[in-house]
Amino acid sequence: MLKTLKPFFILFISAGFFWACEDDLDLQPEDNRLTAETTFEDPESYKQFLAKLYAGLAVSGQEGPAGDPDLIGLDEGFSQYLRLYWSMQELTTDEAVIGWNDGTIQDLHGQNWTAGNEFIRTMYSRIMYQVALTNEFLRQSTPELLESRGLAAEERENIARYRAEARFLRALHYYHALDLFGNVPFVTEEDPVGAFLPQQIQRPELFDYVESELLAIESEIVSANSNEYGRADQAAVWMLLSKLYLNAEVYTGEGHYTEALDYSERVINANYSLADDYQKLFLADNNSNGAQSEVIFPITFDGQQTQSYGGMAFIIHASIGGDMDPEAFGVSSGWAGLRTTSALVDKFPDGADSEDNRALFFTEGQTKEIEDISSFNDGYAITKFKNVTVDGEQGSDDTGEFPDTDFPMFRLADAYLMYAEAHLRGGGGSQAAALGYVNELRERADAGQIGSSDLNLDLILSERARELYWEAHRRTDLIRFNQFTENGVWPWKGNVPQGTTTQSYRNLMPIPASDLGVNTNLEQNPGY
Repeated sequence: MLKTLKPFFILFISAGFFWACEDDLDLQPEDNRLTAETTFEDPESYKQFLAKLYAGLAVSGQEGPAGDPDLIGLDEGFSQYLRLYWSMQELTTDEAVIGWNDGTIQDLHGQNWTAGNEFIRTMYSRIMYQVALTNEFLRQSTPELLESRGLAAEERENIARYRAEARFLRALHYYHALDLFGNVPFVTEEDPVGAFLPQQIQRPELFDYVESELLAIESEIVSANSNEYGRADQAAVWMLLSKLYLNAEVYTGEGHYTEALDYSERVINANYSLADDYQKLFLADNNSNGAQSEVIFPITFDGQQTQSYGGMAFIIHASIGGDMDPEAFGVSSGWAGLRTTSALVDKFPDGADSEDNRALFFTEGQTKEIEDISSFNDGYAITKFKNVTVDGEQGSDDTGEFPDTDFPMFRLADAYLMYAEAHLRGGGGSQAAALGYVNELRERADAGQIGSSDLNLDLILSERARELYWEAHRRTDLIRFNQFTENGVWPWKGNVPQGTTTQSYRNLMPIPASDLGVNTNLEQNPGY
């Protein structure tokens, strides 16, 4: 589905996106002769448009790997959605540092960013861009328009399902906005097309909106575990609801742990199963090697069809340097950037020598502690993601530049841990079930079983680090456990080797100064 697409719809998208009011975004129609009437006469155009909505998570523009970007103002590799989101979630925490000095990138793990940080600004712009695309898809696919265009009943039924998937994707983007920025400009397909200044929605109201959208499409989207691989279904909706409810106390001040447990249990009962080998989840054939039984919603990559210098190319290439052999990871070169801190290493008994098979560290020629952020040899490297198959074969791109490895945004193991956490936070459920789910993960990891007395929230946070590190969950987890700013210390936090606490207002990212300067309806988040 995610093929290289001719952007026939940019005419409508650019018209609907002017409200973003970013000076560094310059979206123009490719062909002014295109109209909705001529473009959407073809039923296949709706699926192509939907493919673009999904592709926005994996690629950065209309040509791979670069050349016709969605956003102007930051290099296409840096401005790709997953790469930005991963950086927000990982570089700001104890799990990752980066040795490069590109712009203000090191301010992320230093936790001293400002409203002018270009990576934060572009994450914000990328979210708003994806929302704008989705809004336009929904405007162009109403039942009334489909009927007026003469589409057959079967085609209209298919497009109705596409609309549910599009609404899921918009809810996902607004969830990311809710989590990262809190109070953002808010636009739906009901708003006018053209230049206007959108109103700012407050975090609790945005929570309500995301919840209402997900509940509305729960019965409209295809049933759990039955859509094409890489597309959202009912289980993906349940997974996002679980995450929304688990973090509700952060977002609204009111806990929703009963609902978090309920929806995580629905995912658990939706006929998914754990992969038999943890490493399979992060290989080039993770869409077919058995790992797909655990993955509920991936961001899909293909070395030939979805080429980008962001996404999995970034995560894999930038994790390789020093004495590491790029060929062992199925790529042509290492970019010598990403490592982890000793805080993650110490989560595993015996550190890098742990019998826990999730401890995927490269230590040869590396020091555990980081004295110089810019030196790749300072800090252990992570070997979790690879562009090789279970048989050791390189992915489909002969150059070794662009991986086939899919990114598991939602997977069953996370649902197990959310169930256990929601139970411990008073959401009901069964202690025996919660313990059983945690022990299933530990058994797969050869990490040893725990007893009921060991099951507490501290263990859950550590278990989430061991199971889900480098999968873009850590910042959200630390905030939920009140350990991201004032109560958490790790190496190079606050831009000092020993680490320090930072101000609690950094639990929210700033609204970019460039948007504040244009949209008078926006107010900055406190502290910035």
